[in-house]
Amino acid sequence: MSDEEQTEGLEDDASLAEGQADAQAEDDLSKNFQEKEDDPLERAQKEGGEEAEFDLAAQIAEFETQIEEEPDNPVHHYNLGEAMEEMGDIDRALEEYNLALTLDNEKDFHSIIHFGIGNLYYHDLLSGIQAVVVKSSVGLHSAHKPGAQITEVNDDDYDVPLGHFEKALEFLDHLKADDDLVEYIAKETPGQMANLFYKWASDLIDKARQIDLYGGEKEDVNTALRFLKKALDIDPNHAQAGLMVGYAKKMLAIGWTIYDEYGFEAKEIPGDG
Repeated sequence: MSDEEQTEGLEDDASLAEGQADAQAEDDLSKNFQEKEDDPLERAQKEGGEEAEFDLAAQIAEFETQIEEEPDNPVHHYNLGEAMEEMGDIDRALEEYNLALTLDNEKDFHSIIHFGIGNLYYHDLLSGIQAVVVKSSVGLHSAHKPGAQITEVNDDDYDVPLGHFEKALEFLDHLKADDDLVEYIAKETPGQMANLFYKWASDLIDKARQIDLYGGEKEDVNTALRFLKKALDIDPNHAQAGLMVGYAKKMLAIGWTIYDEYGFEAKEIPGDG
């Protein structure tokens, strides 16, 4: 097989792997938390426009009033954090979530709070360059396009939300909520952890295909393979991770070529044969 045919094979594999795992966690608290059917935040998302903004603002005002009346109730701070996250005020949301943890002395709600914080960090991760380069994170973008490539992968961006998801499972037995919510967190948390390991791996693979000559390309791909294995250990049916394993192994076996924005060869990473 020619080098050109091998390169085309890589691109075909990447196309199969395209797409991001999108397991969005729904905040569906019952009893102490907002019922989903009555949740103005979800209603605001569906309705849109000025009315939606008013509903969300009204809900925030209601939570703030509840906090004035019961400042030590962790549920109110959690609900306000959730609303602030919907508003896009990530710093305030995180402040309220952390305050909820501090006030939850009996750890009755630690599981859902950690689950919420983990999702906040996860969605924030997806809102940055990693979200802009969806195709790039499965190796489809090899041209040099400033601002559209992942050139740095910071471990904390993935370790922090993973830690909160682990805590969500650790405190699940203490969660004072109905069986549906307990079952939901038990099911969704491992899936989010698998998604994070997959995202971490795909970002490393994208970094290995960017144009800067940093010399750690193969190491990044090998690390990505370890994270993909973790994703599959958690969720053996994670289709994207399964496809990415084959793609990463082929990269290491036959190497890959990266082209600049004009279509000229910028660098070549040799394969191991």
